[in-house]
Amino acid sequence: MTDFAALLIADDGAPATALTVVAGTGFDDWLRGQGERTRSFVAAQNFKARPDEVALIPGDGPGDWSAVVGGDDCPWGLAAAAGKLPAGRYRIAGAPGAAALGWLLAQHRFDRYRKASGDTGARVLLTTDVGSIGETVRLAQATALVRDLVDTPAADLGPGELASAVSAEARAFGAEVEIIKGEALLGGNFPAVHAVGRAASRAPRLIDLRWGDPAHPRLTLVGKGVTFDSGGLNIKPGGAMAAMKKDMGGAAHALALARLVMQANLPVRLRLIIPAVENSISGDAMRPGDVLATRAGKSVEVTNTDAEGRLVLADALALAGEETPALLIDFATLTGAARVALGPQLPAFFANDDALAADFAAAATASGDPLWRLPLWPGYRDMLKSTIADLNNSPEGGFAGAITAALFLEAFVPAGIPWAHFDTFAWTPAARPGRPKGGEALGLRAAWAVIKSRFDGKESMF
Repeated sequence: MTDFAALLIADDGAPATALTVVAGTGFDDWLRGQGERTRSFVAAQNFKARPDEVALIPGDGPGDWSAVVGGDDCPWGLAAAAGKLPAGRYRIAGAPGAAALGWLLAQHRFDRYRKASGDTGARVLLTTDVGSIGETVRLAQATALVRDLVDTPAADLGPGELASAVSAEARAFGAEVEIIKGEALLGGNFPAVHAVGRAASRAPRLIDLRWGDPAHPRLTLVGKGVTFDSGGLNIKPGGAMAAMKKDMGGAAHALALARLVMQANLPVRLRLIIPAVENSISGDAMRPGDVLATRAGKSVEVTNTDAEGRLVLADALALAGEETPALLIDFATLTGAARVALGPQLPAFFANDDALAADFAAAATASGDPLWRLPLWPGYRDMLKSTIADLNNSPEGGFAGAITAALFLEAFVPAGIPWAHFDTFAWTPAARPGRPKGGEALGLRAAWAVIKSRFDGKESMF
């Protein structure tokens, strides 16, 4: 894991290269205040203070130079600079604010399977805003945890390895973990989790972490942990299966969020529930047309074995609701429909409480972690009807796919529990500054800001 704490430090007054951030709207004013020499170097590099632009300004001596960066106060405003500038120490005028996060994450590498890329060293940012260092480092660590888990191939991250990752976090913070495995899922009343995972050579699991004072308000996080999704007997085409190691991205988000809660020692009774399965194919695979039992007592007709995530979440949400938490949040890489509607950068979220939805929307804007609310439209509940069971898991026709999936999940959330569902991509398909192609945390910072506001009473750094 990247040592983020070494990349963002309190300004100790020691020598460092000056780093100036200029927003595009203020470029002309900034340029007028510079000397002719600086203006000449800026013009030679065609620097206009556009986002992600970086220009070097030579000084009077051989090693005397400074840098100017185009950007604004957003999480990625310094990411390009951290990727382009040479190794060294940099002092920014004023506090870096949210942009310090991008500075850190631009230097994160997932190098488990390849040799070092030849990077020459760290870019260290000095800041006078000492109070924000710890929070920024923790957010970078949480984001890196999501990225690393999602980027790990399914051969090395199955249900057992996902359970081990949760157990490692539990040991670090003194949490308790219960893991129900294989056939024991039937005895524990998790029939849907068992049905989805039983075809794989690696046994399915229900991972249940608890932390904090039982007298505190209950916060429950649920994450879809499908470590690989072949589609089951409704097998995916090769192109759609290629990135399905990321189908446990919801579990990665929930685990990273749980870590943030425990690191901050929030006064909550935290519960993290992850149904961990591989949706595989064998003679024991669930079939289209099968009717599954669920923990909530509702029967589900399987109309598509590739709509498996909502099945395992049904059991997990039913378990979560039995304790009536003060807040229930689930993360899942659930539907392609959400990506068709909103694309890869904008997660869909649903909420059964308008005040909660407003909090998420405000936090998304403030944190630079965008979200878009879709409705739990009641008129579409009829699409989930089955002629032989209480529900079907995949309505015909494909209309409103993200909404009907969320409505399916809502059927397993007891009334009166504030609940939010994130249908996230957990992936960056094309690299951008600070965000390499691969696993990505989308919605994590917004969710963390809401949780802190609700349970800690302190305003988020964003």
